[in-house]
Amino acid sequence: MNRTVELPLWALILILAFAAVTFASHFLFPSVRWFFRRRMERAVARLNQRLTRPIEPFKIARRYDMIQRLIYDPEVSKAIQQHARDEGVPEQVGFELARRYAREIVPRFSAFLYFGFAIRLSRFISRAFYRVRIDQLDAEVIESIPQDATAVFVMNHRSNMDYVLVTWLAGKRSHLSYAVGEWARVWPLGPLIRAMGAYFIRRKSRNALYRKVLAQYIRMSTESGTTQGMFPEGGLSLTGAVGEPKLGLISYILEGFEPGQSRDVVFVPVAINYDRVMEDRVLLAAGQTGVRKFRLRAFDVVRHVVAHLFLRFTGRFRRFGYASVSVGEPLSLSEFLHDHPMLGERTTMQLARRIMARIRAVVPVLPVPVVAAVFTQEDGLTRAEVAERFNRMVRDMRERGAQIHMPRALDIDPVEQGVELLLVRRVLVEEGGRLTVNPDERAVVEYYAHSIAHLSPGLAQTDEFDAT
Repeated sequence: MNRTVELPLWALILILAFAAVTFASHFLFPSVRWFFRRRMERAVARLNQRLTRPIEPFKIARRYDMIQRLIYDPEVSKAIQQHARDEGVPEQVGFELARRYAREIVPRFSAFLYFGFAIRLSRFISRAFYRVRIDQLDAEVIESIPQDATAVFVMNHRSNMDYVLVTWLAGKRSHLSYAVGEWARVWPLGPLIRAMGAYFIRRKSRNALYRKVLAQYIRMSTESGTTQGMFPEGGLSLTGAVGEPKLGLISYILEGFEPGQSRDVVFVPVAINYDRVMEDRVLLAAGQTGVRKFRLRAFDVVRHVVAHLFLRFTGRFRRFGYASVSVGEPLSLSEFLHDHPMLGERTTMQLARRIMARIRAVVPVLPVPVVAAVFTQEDGLTRAEVAERFNRMVRDMRERGAQIHMPRALDIDPVEQGVELLLVRRVLVEEGGRLTVNPDERAVVEYYAHSIAHLSPGLAQTDEFDAT
């Protein structure tokens, strides 16, 4: 027992390395994880005391546990068996594929990152580029939702700034779990978004096993009361108008719902509008080509960033006008199904269109969209003529119940603000005291006019849905 044993140095290093790994994995790491998890749970408990809708245990459960719960779900197990039969592969292969899908979907939520970093960053970015205007997004709307119901914020999709804007606006009252497309999976954006509680989806996937795993995750999240945010259009609007709904995520919620037994789901319509959408010309180009691929070259990104920083440093930067949010009348799924029996896809479409109609009804009316709407009807106007038609159009939409978001300060003329923002971008041209549309920018004018066209019978792009 006391004999000396000689070992090569490499063998000693290897043994010590194995011993260190074993000690860390069995003793050190579990203790460290337990310590930080206890601190996180206490922090979340304190945070929940000031949130209107507290963070649900589902969101702070261990990611590994959520993945295991998802892949062993009975419905997912049936889908794995069906996948194995259809593809002619062992069930274990299908099981591992389902595990990969689950790891891809399930987020790694960090309350500290979301409430300590993301909210502040969202506020900074929003205010840096826009004058943010919110009239209807207040505690009264959220507090009217029963605490035992799941709130789902359903929004139109104008810009990638939507995520930033709504994250900030809702951050004081709740955490929103977003469905995010594959574009955001790149490093380091992917891990950051996952830590904020968002889950990635393959919007164009037709794989039955993948869709079953995704559907079960959404149902589990909904049944647990997780406050969610979704964009039913399935992508950014290429025309500026509020588009037709895609049924995917809404159908998953509806299919797993049992009236009288399931937790009620309350859809909260949220409408977003901008005086300037940062990606407007990129979106218009995609709409003209019919290919929804937004090609941004690295050179163009660097050029825009350098130009923006130059304007900032020289004090010549002007914010992009208003970014505005309105909230419509919430829609209870239980009440909806009381009047509409479950008839499969037909009921899903009725529900989706009802929600989209409520979103359309509260789209904020801002200076640039109204000026753009004026110039879609008539060109070559003086500023006085623009003001007269602008005020008449706003008055008509206000009488119809539209959400009018104009500058509150008496020294800011909304007509002049809208005109100047379009002149700076060379969308409008002023010559001889008259304003005309730059022929090369006619599509930009129509793009902004479309955002409010449904609110005035005199404008094009009217699209009526039942909003009752």
